[in-house]
This record gives sequence, structure tokens and C-alpha cells, in this order.
Amino acid sequence: MQETRDFLKKIGMPSGDAYDLPTSDKRFPDGGQYRFEVPGIQGPGAMKALLEQLDAYHVPIHRVTQTKGIWTLLDEEIEEMVALAKKYNVQLILAIGPRATTDTSASVHTPEGQRMGYRLRGQEQIVRAIEDVKRAVRFGCRGFLVYDEGCLWLLNEMRKAKELPADCEFKVSAHTGQGNPCSGKLLESIGANSFNPVRDIQLQMLAAIRQAIDIPIDIHTENPESSGGFIRHYEVPEMIRIAAPIYLKTGGSVAKTHSWDTTADDAKKRAKQIVLVKRMIDEYYPEAIASPTKWKVD
Repeated sequence: MQETRDFLKKIGMPSGDAYDLPTSDKRFPDGGQYRFEVPGIQGPGAMKALLEQLDAYHVPIHRVTQTKGIWTLLDEEIEEMVALAKKYNVQLILAIGPRATTDTSASVHTPEGQRMGYRLRGQEQIVRAIEDVKRAVRFGCRGFLVYDEGCLWLLNEMRKAKELPADCEFKVSAHTGQGNPCSGKLLESIGANSFNPVRDIQLQMLAAIRQAIDIPIDIHTENPESSGGFIRHYEVPEMIRIAAPIYLKTGGSVAKTHSWDTTADDAKKRAKQIVLVKRMIDEYYPEAIASPTKWKVD
């Protein structure tokens, strides 16, 4: 194995998982080590309830992610979510809608087909995914959740060609099933602005991924029942230390599935989870630096 490990080092990759858990000296451009993200906010009602509850807690966040798909939203719903994001100074990420679970294929619903994640089948689905992005761009959204590596590559090519605004950002979903430094490097090279590895990634694996890439890593601090249901709050301080810059995806345990229709009450419960994780950071890694926010309400 040593020759393989030596070659990995030669090309600037870690030679194995980082069991020594080295401290990451990488940061967000603003100097922060971590940011908070709440996923699974499927519409403006839930988003409004979430942000108002967090405001009541005096705990700002940095990113809100919708996971069900742009095509499930009315024009006015997109406009309202964009307006809420501006009001509270959070980044809005909308999911690209066409994906395996809503395609006409039954493959993804079989035990074997689940291995395809949410990847797209056929070029028509790629075209439809791009149309989803273009529609949201027209209403002012600039952040997108991507489920397919080929789609990511195309979106990046369109961004470079100015077919999409230069300030569009692409976040790669955990549903692509990536979980190693080489995959992270590939995604970074084809345009990913942040990368979400598989949900049960272990700390030594996470540390090795950080050595390979510079873009932020998105990590689930907890999970819906359908994707394991495990809660990792006690690991969060170490996640920050070894994997900065990192988005802490928090609140997922409130839902039963990835595309759970979050109610206003569910959104308030997700806000509580943010407070619980913040307590862990304050107690066990108080020197950790959060990215500053311009959180404000008119």
C-alpha cells in the first residue's frame, strides 16, 4: 500500500484518513470557522416561522436550504423566500427539482436503485434541471442545491460562460453519496462552492477531506429518521476544529424524511436545535469563531 500512499502525497492528497485529527487553519473569507444552516425549509411559511423564532432566541444563522425542489414552488413563493432572505441577511439555497425520485423511472425505488442517489437519468432531466435554476435566478435566488455531478459540471460551465450570473453558488447534496477526499477534490474542480459528504462520515475521514479541499464542507449535526436519525451534537466542537470552514446543518432530526413538508411548528423546533448546538460550541469550544452576520429585522 505504501506506493499508493506515496503517490497520493505526491499529488497533494492525504495518504489515508487523518486519525491524528489535525486542526484546520482554513477559514471562510470573513475569518469564521463555522456557520449555521437549517435544511428542509420547503416554503415561505416555514422559513418565516424559523427566522422569527431564531430572532426571538437572539441566535442568527447564515443559510436556509429548501430541499424539495424549485418546481414545487409558486412564483410568489420564491419571491417571498428571496425577500425573507434579504430581510434577515441569510443565504437562500433552493433545490434543483428534477431528480431521480420524481422521474418516471422505478429504479430509484428499488433496493438496488437507491444507490443512484438523486442523480438524473437522461439529458432531458438535465435540461429541466437547468430550467429550474434559470427560473429561480429570475426571482433573485443565487444559491442552488445540486444532486448530480454532471449537472454541477454544466452549471459551472454556464456560470463561466455568463449564461448564469457569476454570483451563483452551487452546494452539492449528501444524496450524491460522496465521502472521500478524492471525490471532494473532483467536486471542487467542477464548480462546487460547498460539499456535503455522506451523513455518517467519521471525524478522521472528515479531517482527511479537509486536507484535500478548500471549499466549505457542509456536515449534518443531526439527521431525519429516513437517513439514520442519529444526532451528533457532542461531535460538533471537533467537527469545527478539524474541518473549518464548515456549515453546520442543524434541525434535520425534526423531520422524518429528506423532503419533509416542514410546518411552522416544525420550523420552530428546528430553531431550538440550533440553540442546543450553539450551547455545545459555547461550552466545549468557546474559542471557535462563527462567521459574523448582518442579521437584522426591519
